[in-house]
Amino acid sequence: TRLETAGGYVGPAGPDCPMRTPQLALLQVFLLMFPDGVRPQPSSSPSGAVPTSLDLQPGTDGGTLQSSSEATATRPAVPGISTVVPTLVTPSAPGNRTVDLFPVLPICVCDLTPGACDINCCCDRDCYLLHPRTVFSFCLPGSVRSSSWVCVDNSLIFRSNSPFPSRVFMDSNGIRQFCVHVNNSKLNYFQKLQKVNATNFQALAAEFGGESFTSTFQTQSPPSFYRAGDPILTYFPKWSVISLLRQPAGVGAGGLCAESNPAGFLESKSTTCTRFFKNLASSCTLDSALNAASYYNFTVLKVPRGMTDPQNMEFQVPVILTSQANAPLLAGNTCQNVVSQVTYEIETNGTFGIQKVSVSLGQTNLTVEPGASFQQHFILHFRAFQQSTAASITSPRSGNPGYIVGKPLLALTGDVSYSMTLLQSQGNGSCSVNRHEVQFGVNAISGCKLRLKKADCSHLQQEIYQTLHGRPRPEHIAIFGNADPAQKGGWTRILNRHCNISAISCTSCCLIPVSLEIQVLWAYVGLLSNPQAHVSGVRFLYQCQSIRDSQQVTEVSLTTIVNFVDITQKPEPPRGQPKMDWKLPFDFFFPFRVVFSRGVFSQKCSVSPILILCLLLLGVLNLETT
Repeated sequence: TRLETAGGYVGPAGPDCPMRTPQLALLQVFLLMFPDGVRPQPSSSPSGAVPTSLDLQPGTDGGTLQSSSEATATRPAVPGISTVVPTLVTPSAPGNRTVDLFPVLPICVCDLTPGACDINCCCDRDCYLLHPRTVFSFCLPGSVRSSSWVCVDNSLIFRSNSPFPSRVFMDSNGIRQFCVHVNNSKLNYFQKLQKVNATNFQALAAEFGGESFTSTFQTQSPPSFYRAGDPILTYFPKWSVISLLRQPAGVGAGGLCAESNPAGFLESKSTTCTRFFKNLASSCTLDSALNAASYYNFTVLKVPRGMTDPQNMEFQVPVILTSQANAPLLAGNTCQNVVSQVTYEIETNGTFGIQKVSVSLGQTNLTVEPGASFQQHFILHFRAFQQSTAASITSPRSGNPGYIVGKPLLALTGDVSYSMTLLQSQGNGSCSVNRHEVQFGVNAISGCKLRLKKADCSHLQQEIYQTLHGRPRPEHIAIFGNADPAQKGGWTRILNRHCNISAISCTSCCLIPVSLEIQVLWAYVGLLSNPQAHVSGVRFLYQCQSIRDSQQVTEVSLTTIVNFVDITQKPEPPRGQPKMDWKLPFDFFFPFRVVFSRGVFSQKCSVSPILILCLLLLGVLNLETT
């Protein structure tokens, strides 16, 4: 017999292992007589089997596994062979070997921020983590290597000629299973997402979920290192107080600053909020949110266990000021040196905690008036301790390689890449300097009113065009979310369709654009198990209206529209794994059927079947006596 698996076979055939004894010859016949219930079945999701050190023999990684003659005669403990698979994630031969911390993946699909550590992306080399699972709560799909095995009962196999890795495992019932690693790139390099439905939702939520709100300070001893998303502890030596590093965020319709929002470990993000003042003259020097010193007059605890001894300088990391910062000053009707932007740069070293913290501040002047308000920006950026600062300048990706829905649509002008933007209106409806980002796969519409200045027709047209498409004017769109500005082949030119000036019969009229529709054609490419979205083409379609030069137009309503069109051509679904084709010899039960039949042919040729049956019974007796 032989077992066809993964391009090779395992079985007794082989020039270096001849079968000359009658016992082995009879065992060969009995293996053919096994019913369908004992035929091995392939398994694509290994779980439940535990490898034993006695069964793991040297050389299995090369594809050959040998058993002793005693193991050949071992009979299975159960009449049927159940599907048993190993729990190892990657196959490797026993012994001292170097473990590859970053498996050979085609590309790290979750590495969206170049030069920075993406949370729960276990294949991100920018994290510099020897054991990512100790810091991350889980590994994102596609960042770890999965395996697929085909297993049969070990008692059926005594020699493997398969060129693929093979091992012997012990299942939960104590039965040894011989497994061959399937060489399938789709299974070995991509992990399938779990399907969640109404049936298993509650079970998954109970298994992987936690409390909605956890207490910051617990009675039990603090953990030895920060995990992703943990609040960062700070210490004020002057008052001997332990607190948290705050990153104020906007809440409510007005975007008021919420001071209690903590910064999360390894969570690089930026927030913007608005501060309102009833009396700015008194708040100018008294409000700590406006004072630059309140953002660096403390130290950061390197690891959470520093709470037990916060005065120990070994656990304290000082906050280094990298920009000029002056105290707020009320001079006449102006509040000077008000903090408008705070940027923290935090360098980490895995489980060793925070190694360096620096802060740069931006300041501005405010006019003292009733109901004064202004916006503050807070930026938090994490990077590995060994990483150079030059790598952190690179802008984040919108996918790797394909676009991710909701990420910015990348545009290029010259050699500078940025996010494409839309019109944004202020509270009174006029066009704002700030603009909305165009998110991939999200249709959007926005509008505002532009106040026109007295100018000739050409200058008026130029101003409105720049307001519609933004500054600078986008020239190219990234085909994939990880497009490099230096590689021009990764960008596609934007097609522009302007208004037809010749269609206007009025000679004293000015044709101005009032609407811009951004049409994006995109499609999925690649494997069905891991499709990647890419942009096929982009067109700017302008709508115009004419105004007479004599008309006193003071403002015009502008509109921008973004429309994403999916042009994916669905291919045929892939076929499944090839199934084993078990065949018996032609008319295997012919002699037995003839012996017990009453046909004429059985009377003439009844000696040969009876002789074969006697030989089989004799072989059984010899096996029992030996």
